Amino acid sequence: MKIKGLRWYIAGLLCLASALNYLDRQTLSVLIGTIKEELSLTNASYGAINAWFLASYGVMYAVSGRIIDYIGTRRGFVLFVSGWSLANILHVVAATVGQFSFFRFLLGVFEPGSFTGGVKAVGEWFPMRDRALAIGIFNAGTAVGSVAAAPIVTFIAVTWGWRSAFLVTGALGFVWLVPWLLFFRQPKTHPQLSESELRLILEGQPEETAPPPPPRLRQLLQMRETWGCVLVRALTDPISYFLLFWIPLYFQKQHGFCLQRIGLFIWIPYAAAALGNLCGGIIPRTLIGRGWSLDKARKGTMIFLTFTLLVCLFAVTRTANPMAALLLVAGMTFCHGGWGNITLPAEVFPKSAIGTVTGLGGALGSWVGALAMLSTGHVVDAYGFTPIFITCALFYPLALLLVYVLIGKLGVVRALPQ
Repeated sequence: MKIKGLRWYIAGLLCLASALNYLDRQTLSVLIGTIKEELSLTNASYGAINAWFLASYGVMYAVSGRIIDYIGTRRGFVLFVSGWSLANILHVVAATVGQFSFFRFLLGVFEPGSFTGGVKAVGEWFPMRDRALAIGIFNAGTAVGSVAAAPIVTFIAVTWGWRSAFLVTGALGFVWLVPWLLFFRQPKTHPQLSESELRLILEGQPEETAPPPPPRLRQLLQMRETWGCVLVRALTDPISYFLLFWIPLYFQKQHGFCLQRIGLFIWIPYAAAALGNLCGGIIPRTLIGRGWSLDKARKGTMIFLTFTLLVCLFAVTRTANPMAALLLVAGMTFCHGGWGNITLPAEVFPKSAIGTVTGLGGALGSWVGALAMLSTGHVVDAYGFTPIFITCALFYPLALLLVYVLIGKLGVVRALPQ
């Protein structure tokens, strides 16, 4: 039986994978206030634990993209989802900074595959005009996972203890693998894909008798578009990690939230991020429907979100009201989610290169993020969160400038140099 709109079901499955990815990743962030008290950790220690995660995450972001380009999307997700789920479960036995650092390092080895694989899957399953929305849907899972983490992890920790939260959230990844193995195939060989939808997916793509091999790294590094995508991630990914790892602690330290209040309210910024991911695809798609080019629609959306971000980032440093701060942080996460930095490779590179370029960008973004984590804890201990918010505000205009200068026109697939 053919399934109408099958590609959107694929996007939903990818969304669920990224939700579980961030649920596992966010479990420690939700529990860190409780774990710090029990194990006598400092903010600097927490920053170091996150740095170990991002160090391996950075290496494997580059490697995972290459692996998925070689072994394929289906088998790649099986490898990486199994790996990060097991790594999260192992946190159950952690009792020292060293042990937490090791298990976070192991988690970072496998989690990047969800994003390099997700962007590649979108390139395989969606025509160019739908890719920003499709990536917005699957990337919205990161915020969905973060939204779910606060109430779910809090409930499990309060009821059965914080170690049980790692066990339960990690086990869900193995459950996800069942529909993935049953459902995911390449479009040309999928028995439930209609001929009309296959033609739509292949719209504007060159005929391929066999999948082309991944391009050599040397070819990609000759292209300014590669450097643009990579450097944009280097500027914006550290902000993602700050919002993910430090926002619960910000409200605990700055506004006196207890674990129960974290569970009640901290889902709001991450829900806003999920909405931002969707709007980052819906707004350009709507503008394209009104006659805008993809390039103009995407860049116009990014300009609007950048200036809104600046307002929220500076305003949050001036308020002492917890609810006002919560709304401003939600505004930040909405705009950050809508910015669509992970979408850029799918808008300028052929399918055979998307995973590799996405991996390179995520790698550099993670390494810069690791350095940021090492310094964030010390800065927060000494000066509070204001310098961090101001630094974040400076990075967005720089990233937008790189889109114009290095990446150039969006929506046109570049030919690879020979």
